[in-house]
Amino acid sequence: MLDSKYLLTDEQMMQFITKGYLVLQNDMPHQLHLSIMNQIHHVMHNEGNPGNNILPRVPDIQQLFDTPVVKGALSSVLGPDYYMHPHRHCHYNQPGNQTPGGGKWHKDGYWSSMRSHRPWWAMIFYYTHDITEDLGPTAIMPGTQYYEKFLGDQGETLLPTGKAGTMVLVHFDLWHKASLNVSELDRYMLKFQFLRLSSPEYPSWNHQSKKMIVPEGTPAIHLNLWQDVWDWLRGEPTAKQVGTPKNEERVLALRQELEAENAAVRGRAADELGRIGAEAASCAPSLGLLLNDPVETTALNAAYALGHLGTQGIDMLIKQITEGSNLIAERAAYGLQGAGIEAIPELLRVMKHENEKRRALAVFVLGMIGSSEGEVVPSLISSLQDQSEWVRRNAVESLGMLKQAGDQVVSALAKVLKDALRYETDDASESDQPESKKSYESDQPYITNKVGYTAALSLLRTGKSGDVKDAVRSLEQALYSKDRYVRAYAAETLTHLRTDDAVDILIRYYRTSRWCPDTSKASTF
Repeated sequence: MLDSKYLLTDEQMMQFITKGYLVLQNDMPHQLHLSIMNQIHHVMHNEGNPGNNILPRVPDIQQLFDTPVVKGALSSVLGPDYYMHPHRHCHYNQPGNQTPGGGKWHKDGYWSSMRSHRPWWAMIFYYTHDITEDLGPTAIMPGTQYYEKFLGDQGETLLPTGKAGTMVLVHFDLWHKASLNVSELDRYMLKFQFLRLSSPEYPSWNHQSKKMIVPEGTPAIHLNLWQDVWDWLRGEPTAKQVGTPKNEERVLALRQELEAENAAVRGRAADELGRIGAEAASCAPSLGLLLNDPVETTALNAAYALGHLGTQGIDMLIKQITEGSNLIAERAAYGLQGAGIEAIPELLRVMKHENEKRRALAVFVLGMIGSSEGEVVPSLISSLQDQSEWVRRNAVESLGMLKQAGDQVVSALAKVLKDALRYETDDASESDQPESKKSYESDQPYITNKVGYTAALSLLRTGKSGDVKDAVRSLEQALYSKDRYVRAYAAETLTHLRTDDAVDILIRYYRTSRWCPDTSKASTF
């Protein structure tokens, strides 16, 4: 049992929500870090980068992730049942690296069909040695985890440093890059990814105050967005503004500020209108126009503000998700997520839209809301037959995110997984493939079976619900998928289920797939 003193505080959680990172310090013997670094050095220089196999190649690394400090931080952000993703990598920054500016600013490729502002995923950067700015630590840009566009010179560059064992916990979507290593030493950074298995039902950190207190030095202001994440992590619906009525003159002034030339003024006005709530509903049309604002930070504030304006705000977001450009529709989706269960009836109607993008976004939002009430489950299961693979994949993921998933959800996911595996076989001709699969938008070449991958993950999240016999049978087949991540999720899900059949399947599987960390091209036997 983890001692609660290692869980994060409200202040640390708010830093993670607003700035997207926390620096952790593992209190482990220096000799352990030195040993790990020497083992990595040997592997990298004699065998090459082992990629996903860095952990079995250097098993001592696991000790670092089993410490109370790390387990407490990950449990606080991702819930106590978080999962270490099978993808991990050793980033080697060589001495005298002369790449201009270091690496390129980027977000890691995401594993879902759309990035989530809510922390379903996180990463940890671990340094095996004392890390100084000269050694080229991974640079991060605080507060940028919610932005699709790179801020460039408008953002702050931070180089987290510290003693051996320093770990930087970051929101999965935080912009980052390698910085220049101008020292004469090798710099090793291990990147591990983690994911949440269930939506929060209660605060999983040392939670003391319901009030959201924004830390100093926050690079931008997104009060409604942050409130959405804060309340979601607390297992509460997003707080609706109630209390003393606002002055009508103030609402009118804010509406005028939405048209200001200064983007920061427009953004602050949108944020304040969202905090006012339904009493500012008359500003919904003006906020709707701001979803197309050229400044992303302003557009995000407008989207989340609309989610707080009640029926008129939801109607405007639905209008934009169905009629706006693709960019506007995506921004509207985030606002509808913030609107919560009140948006569900309209989202169910959008699921029948003629455009696959709009259907897919509606399905995504239903998963983010997480409610299984009313027609949500039947509608999502029906979407598993959609002609668009994009829609089907979103439906698979959303079913895995619902609270209180039942037998019908598990059975449906098991069938999806079996069908997805069938399309991997050499016998499946090109004509057998759905037409939408050929034109499916994809920038995720590391996942070769996207629907199967997502189905295996959703079964990991829901597998213990109801009768799991169908799930076990489909997962046994998935152990032999051509997609390495489908195989990894299948093994983890069977381990999680631990039925007699699941254990028997795993024993037979591990007998032939067990990794020997001592065997390499450099070893004698």
